Amino acid sequence: MESNARLRDFIQSFSHLIEHAGNDEVRILADGKNLLSALIRHDDWLPEAFAQPSVDRYQQYLLYCDPRERFSVVSFVWAPGQTTPVHDHTVWGMVGVMRGAERCEEFELDPATARLRAIGSHHLPTGGVDLVSPRIGDIHKVSNALKDSVSISIHVYGANIGALKRHVYDLHTGQKKPFISGYTSKVIPNIWDHDAE
Repeated sequence: MESNARLRDFIQSFSHLIEHAGNDEVRILADGKNLLSALIRHDDWLPEAFAQPSVDRYQQYLLYCDPRERFSVVSFVWAPGQTTPVHDHTVWGMVGVMRGAERCEEFELDPATARLRAIGSHHLPTGGVDLVSPRIGDIHKVSNALKDSVSISIHVYGANIGALKRHVYDLHTGQKKPFISGYTSKVIPNIWDHDAE
């Protein structure tokens, strides 16, 4: 079953948060984490079209972008074994695992050598929420932690993430190259159709 109401309510609540928090990243991440945790607690609202894996690479489906591009909501769909390159975001973000599990490897640039330094890794189970930003740590590599199942996470970023110039990093040299991720889908869900409920 799909419920437009869950995603619609989340977007309305997150829009309210952004209106009142302004640029207060600490508040956005704290209150936003609570909102995202409540959304991913239910696995009955994501339309099937935005939950489809691909054998080629992980999928990044746009679910919503604020009209002023202050935040975007994206579903990431991971087939078994899929992983990102080491990358950054340049804005705040939060990742909530709704189905399956993810593994996150964290890095930082060593100022003395300009090389990447691994600073930790952790497992993010269903219901877990991770936070990133240039202030708290922004460089990581994410993988589907399951070898035989699809994992799906819902991401919220402080920009139109698919159109934002970011960086991928060479794991050995630390050299960074600009990239723009784009989105897998050319459409977004119609969350305003109350008849579907």
